[in-house]
Amino acid sequence: MIRKLYPYTKGYRPYMLLGILCSAAEAVLELLLPLTMSNIVDIGIVSGDRSYILTAGIKMVVMAALAMLLGITASAAAARAGMGFGANLRLAVYEQVQKFSFSNIEHFSTASLITRLTNDVAAMQQTLMMGMRIVVRAPMMLLTALVLAATISLKLSRVFLVVIPLLAVVATVILRKVGPMFTTMQQATDDLNLVVQEDLNAIRVVKSFVREQEECSKFKTRSTHLRKTAEHASGFVVSFMPLMIVIVYSTIIAVMWIGGHYVYNGIMGSGDLISFITYITEILMSLMMVSMILMMLSRSIACARRIIEVMEEAPEITDNAADSALEVPDGSIRFDHVSFKYHKTAKAWNLRDISFTVDAGMTVGILGGTGSAKTTLVSLIPRLYEATEGSVFVGGHPVQDYTTKHLRDACAMVLQQNTLFSGTVADNLRWGDHNASDEDLREACRVACADEFIDRMPQGYDTVIDQGGTNISGGQKQRLCIARAILRKPKILILDDSTSAVDTATDAKIRQSLRQVLPGTTKVIIAQRVTSVMDADLILVMDDGAISATGTHEQLMTSCHIYREVYESQQEGVMMDA
Repeated sequence: MIRKLYPYTKGYRPYMLLGILCSAAEAVLELLLPLTMSNIVDIGIVSGDRSYILTAGIKMVVMAALAMLLGITASAAAARAGMGFGANLRLAVYEQVQKFSFSNIEHFSTASLITRLTNDVAAMQQTLMMGMRIVVRAPMMLLTALVLAATISLKLSRVFLVVIPLLAVVATVILRKVGPMFTTMQQATDDLNLVVQEDLNAIRVVKSFVREQEECSKFKTRSTHLRKTAEHASGFVVSFMPLMIVIVYSTIIAVMWIGGHYVYNGIMGSGDLISFITYITEILMSLMMVSMILMMLSRSIACARRIIEVMEEAPEITDNAADSALEVPDGSIRFDHVSFKYHKTAKAWNLRDISFTVDAGMTVGILGGTGSAKTTLVSLIPRLYEATEGSVFVGGHPVQDYTTKHLRDACAMVLQQNTLFSGTVADNLRWGDHNASDEDLREACRVACADEFIDRMPQGYDTVIDQGGTNISGGQKQRLCIARAILRKPKILILDDSTSAVDTATDAKIRQSLRQVLPGTTKVIIAQRVTSVMDADLILVMDDGAISATGTHEQLMTSCHIYREVYESQQEGVMMDA
């Protein structure tokens, strides 16, 4: 695990080394102080040598000041190294997530990935910061104090043969039990974040159905579960602290009792006993510090496993193209006996034996009932998913022959869930082309019929869009997303039911403008309204993951009863509305 995480300390290893050296030197200086104090008692005070006492006192002050300076330096270096490590690791995990396909993200869930990027990484960087101080300081103090205590009285040092094994047993029990508890606690954090994410994303639905109380109750249940899990893990650790304290102070009492007899009998000096008690306190406190850092390490290990799980997740879709310079020549599409299912172990197929050919520049309409896998079909074109069987060709080449950048640069997709980002209207439009001029923006919005409402906005193209586009309507959001896709000047434009929130007249106007402005672009239109696709060059009728029929509007009206029934029912609805 350390080997896998070590590369993310790059750039901060000098700070780690500096912190380790300063912590070690600080521990040694602090442990030399009791020895100097012992000399003051046994030599200076006994002999009445004031100059010796003054010199030793100044020496102690200098040593204490130097130890303080080393401690401050070690803390600053540890903080720099810990935060830098956390930043590097967080960036690496985020870059890995960016490589994931949809199926990879679905494997973890969005809420879990957020927890791993924030909570888990924070726990690990905190452990590194604390660990650099304690992991170095505690063993150094333990070993140095053991040696110095043994030089004072080897017989009295035998007490360690009892207390150290006892503390080691307690620490081992805690570590074996608390690790799984921390893993459960992180999973409970995932569950809590999932509720928050769902509610904030769907806040309008929650309010429209007056479900605030129910959602608060759901949140309270998850929050209570997280609290109880954290209490269980922390309570288990805390319950052992009194036992460790009893062991520590029992050892001190035993040393004072035995050492007192040694002083009384002249076997040991009073200054040596004071120093020995100081050293044994340092030794026992070091053992407790080691136990604490080991408990912190238990949580960090649980977090590290979760992060490494993300880092070792193999992206399902990778650039395995032999010719990385190959670009999409045109927008032709061919599906050759393509079948697909989201999970390879699933029994049911989402798409079954799909075959069709589309020439560059054609307009293709896709109709079908809910759940007929229309969106799944078009998602295979830019390789958002990988075909399980068969081959998908774009521009005459299998999609695997292109890098994902070249393939997706040639495709523009307006999804069912239209997503806008916080920023201005212009900022959102330039997702399609970062270098687009203001005139380009206006032309794209004219084609998408978005100019009519942008011109009415207070700041026009500089109007700020709230997160998720909550301050504009669904139809306006759809038209902005279409304009963003048009700016891409793609070879393939995929509109996934992207005009469902606009009226039929605007829908027809957008399709007419697309034919004029993007004549060489292949347009794939998923729609619920037959009128949105009836003028297409080719219409695919989907039914339960398979193509039920293909043809033009006129051909399907005579050969496909499903298509005819849908068309007639929609026409009846139009006449009833009239």
